[in-house]
Amino acid sequence: MNAETRICGREPDSQFVELAVEVFAMLADATRVRLILALRDGERSVGQLADVVDKTPASVSQHLAKLRLARFVTTRQEGTRVFYRLENEHASQLVSDAIFQAEHSLGGTPRHHHAEREAAS
Repeated sequence: MNAETRICGREPDSQFVELAVEVFAMLADATRVRLILALRDGERSVGQLADVVDKTPASVSQHLAKLRLARFVTTRQEGTRVFYRLENEHASQLVSDAIFQAEHSLGGTPRHHHAEREAAS
């Protein structure tokens, strides 16, 4: 398939729209969003993640299993311990953008715009 005949995934009639809705549905849970934020800086074990998100390891494991099936995270095993990391940078970016959008709902100039101004100075 050459580049000229590819269908753009960002068009309203794209076959990826329904899959994008499934992505949003997967992220419609505060614990899963917190897990993705916790994994931005690298891999962590279930126990470490449970401490960060203040949930039980069993609960975190269930959320991670869903994120793994949706290919948001991947694993690495070391002995009996399993370490989780983000599959790619898109989940982190999507969550960051959602938080930036949430900041806009508060009115005024969002914090992320203050950081951009400071960097430009």
